[in-house]
Amino acid sequence: MTLIDIIGSIAATLTTVSFLPQAWHTFQTKDVSGISLGMYSVFTAGVAGWLVYGLLLQAWPIVISNAITVSLAAAILVMKLRYR
Repeated sequence: MTLIDIIGSIAATLTTVSFLPQAWHTFQTKDVSGISLGMYSVFTAGVAGWLVYGLLLQAWPIVISNAITVSLAAAILVMKLRYR
């Protein structure tokens, strides 16, 4: 693993882990009142774009972290649509 891969892996881990408390809180409480539908829609699309970008580059830190984040963001987005 190169230094670039290590830096990418650390950055990807930090950004993905930072998203977990919001996801956990939303899954537990099903409270989506403070979540913007527009923001989460654009955010989820953006993360999906990063996932595709990582796949095209075969940059596994980008792929793995964004696969996890897009899954969580999409689940929250679905909850926002279902529980509003």
